[in-house]
Amino acid sequence: MKHARRLPSYLANRFKGWQATTFAENKSWFRHLAQEGQHPRSMIIACCDSRVHVTAIFGADQGEFFIHRNIANLVPPFSPDGDFHGTSAAVEYAVRYLKVAHLIVVGHSNCGGVEGCHDMCAGVAPDLEAQSSFVGRWMEILRPGYEATSKLDTRADRLRAMEQQSVLISLENLMSFPFVESAVLTDNLTLHGVWHDIGPGALHVYDPEIGEFSEV
Repeated sequence: MKHARRLPSYLANRFKGWQATTFAENKSWFRHLAQEGQHPRSMIIACCDSRVHVTAIFGADQGEFFIHRNIANLVPPFSPDGDFHGTSAAVEYAVRYLKVAHLIVVGHSNCGGVEGCHDMCAGVAPDLEAQSSFVGRWMEILRPGYEATSKLDTRADRLRAMEQQSVLISLENLMSFPFVESAVLTDNLTLHGVWHDIGPGALHVYDPEIGEFSEV
């Protein structure tokens, strides 16, 4: 592949530092992970946003989380049409083969994907409305969230509500997967929704009893 290049030196140097410290101090644990395979307790579905560092937020170690990231932490509805489905494949692998006990959808504040969806649905983002936009077509999953929050007074309120809608819509869509529904109904899997407020470092968890997100 003639267009590929070597790693930037700062990344190579960071790797060497990790190898000389964290790896060197935990060689037996890494050998165990390599030999025994992965047995994560939880799957995390989070946004690609570089500010959302889910392993740091939850203090997770290697081997603890099976992580899938995409634009705006969305899960599409079950649709076995034979096309490529990265998110659906990750969910299937985690639930059916890794048999995770928890599946956690992590939304966050200031989400660019959610903002783009808001503007696309409002008719002010023609680039995203184009059929050629991968982001726009993906964000159609969240359109019901725009419709549910469109009557809120301010743009900031609508965006925050849509960020939380991205979590709730994903949880609803997860239940459209037969193997997820079966695992949930037999108490082999629990679903969780959280929203991370980046600035103050807060975490809000969805409480189904009150139908709202409340801060941990």
